[in-house]
Amino acid sequence: MLGNKKQKSRKPTTGHFDTLISSKTAISGDVEFSGGLHIDGRVRGKVMAEEGTSAILRVSEIGAVEGDIVAPHVIINGTVHGDVYASEHLELAQKASINGNVYYSLIQMAMGAEVNGNLVHQKEPVGLLRQSREALEANPASQNEADAESTEERSE
Repeated sequence: MLGNKKQKSRKPTTGHFDTLISSKTAISGDVEFSGGLHIDGRVRGKVMAEEGTSAILRVSEIGAVEGDIVAPHVIINGTVHGDVYASEHLELAQKASINGNVYYSLIQMAMGAEVNGNLVHQKEPVGLLRQSREALEANPASQNEADAESTEERSE
């Protein structure tokens, strides 16, 4: 009969959170994780999911990250000072505040969320972005040469 079919939820599953950084915890240094990571405290350093996993990171309303975030699934309702790379799904809740660029494949943004930086839609995996960034950091002269060449082409 009509209407008896179960509707599949369009919202991605929030996953299971294996690790909690509590509100009374501050971490200085990079954090690498797999599975689920929930941040109520403060992290000063990069927060990176293991490559090839479907990890999920959630920064709560009272959580803060001072550094880049690299994960397939990211939910933010707190503060981030750094770039965010979400290769699959990014959810910005009402109290999310990001000071940095956001690289995403699929984004969901609630009214009240703020991003002070660029929103960049990307389809390639985050691992390729990270490799590109590391190559640029290792050889900044080649980036300056490429910028100079593109400026010359535009002036002609």
